[in-house]
Amino acid sequence: MKKYYRERFEAQRRVARQLAPTMEVNKILERLREEARKMVPKSMEACILMLDPDAQKYTRPLQCALYDKPVNCISCKRKRHVIQKAITQKKGVVTSQSEPVTRPDGTLVEIGPEAAIPVFVDDEILAIISVVAKPGTRFTRKDFYMIKDLSEIAGNAILAAKRHWEITQEKIGISQMLTHLSPFVPQSVRRIVEKNPEMLKREKESKEVTVLFLDLEGYTKLSASRSETEVNEIVEKMFSSFVDPIHRSGGDINETAGDGLMIIFKDDDAKTNAYNAVKAALDIHGRNGEINKRFREDFDPISVNIGINSGIALVGMTTFKGSLDTRMTYTASGPVTNLAARLADYAKGGDILIGEETKTMIDGLWPVFDQGLVHLKGIEKSLRVYSLLKSSYKRKQK
Repeated sequence: MKKYYRERFEAQRRVARQLAPTMEVNKILERLREEARKMVPKSMEACILMLDPDAQKYTRPLQCALYDKPVNCISCKRKRHVIQKAITQKKGVVTSQSEPVTRPDGTLVEIGPEAAIPVFVDDEILAIISVVAKPGTRFTRKDFYMIKDLSEIAGNAILAAKRHWEITQEKIGISQMLTHLSPFVPQSVRRIVEKNPEMLKREKESKEVTVLFLDLEGYTKLSASRSETEVNEIVEKMFSSFVDPIHRSGGDINETAGDGLMIIFKDDDAKTNAYNAVKAALDIHGRNGEINKRFREDFDPISVNIGINSGIALVGMTTFKGSLDTRMTYTASGPVTNLAARLADYAKGGDILIGEETKTMIDGLWPVFDQGLVHLKGIEKSLRVYSLLKSSYKRKQK
């Protein structure tokens, strides 16, 4: 296959470039089909037949050249002999001549050779790449290896897109549940406007703040074992129990962000902000533990991961205009907020992670445990991170 090396290499690069800009499953399937057609010019059609039983949730019907209307890739050609043989033998199969393709209306489409190459993920077949050639043609060894290369790229691309879809669905579900907390969010805005009506027109200003982000870990597992009503009730109780310690520490619930909350501590004194944020985080951690104990016979623990960061942010009123209504909130934006969110994303197992600035401001008030330099998503330089929990330090040492 040495003489095909350059062609295969160039094709792999082209496919990688085509798939890089998107995480939407159907776009990936369409681009894979287009690439398969380019790789095998004699093909009548190329399809990615999804074998994942969940595919009907995250894919939609695609137009196939062999059919007169869009068909769902979870069922398309599934019963054909060459497809079943590839599934059974767990390897690529090529036939020199296949039976015609039968359309839903009963009409037949004459075809030539047919190839079926499994798409593997962790030794399981996620999909089949099906290529149907024109009558009177044949597949070459190069055709077979080009399709096989494509199947290896397809596995990782489809799996990554599926996981992205699952995360997105999870965040949408939790975000909908968090709308029950909306009465708590506008309170901070109303208090500000009542005291200072001119704040509605005032430009944002730079101010020392501490920002706390919290989000849930374990929600997906809970959703798989409980009804939506039960999950909603549990999560709502959990988040509602955090409101008191947040307000008691002087924090404002600024935003229901994705699968969690964003809280701003904006006292005039920077150290007071950091102190209050850490106090609220430890209270929330304790409340979370109590709730998990209360429901331990009903479901696995749900951890609340927290990220805290301090510094100067651009703060002020922000207006969100939608098609149905307009909402106002008092928010903090900039690198300080971004790092707090990334720390919450990085935390695992109910950890409380803080940045260097917050660590300096609470020095001597609470023990902190150095997690070393870590690379956070979306942040170019590695940063030193600290945990407020000794258990996190012990896990790290192991």
